[in-house]
Amino acid sequence: MRSALTLLILLVVNMLAAVAVVQAKHESRGLQGDLQTLRVERDRLKTEWAQLQLEESAWANPDRVGRLAHERLNMVQPKAYTVLGVAQ
Repeated sequence: MRSALTLLILLVVNMLAAVAVVQAKHESRGLQGDLQTLRVERDRLKTEWAQLQLEESAWANPDRVGRLAHERLNMVQPKAYTVLGVAQ
């Protein structure tokens, strides 16, 4: 009787371990899918960031800024100027 009880307990423990393995495998596959989705999003954001940096450098180009200052604000480069030092 005792060996039958031991066998039954071992069978139950074995079944619980098998269910735990299946559950862990299922969760692992779900997490792998999430990871892949996040990697795709990361790559998309990296590309967008690079495009934004390129756009920022184009907008901040000194030649463009000077041209717009002249065209829109009627600003001109001074012909001659003197830099005054600050007395200390």
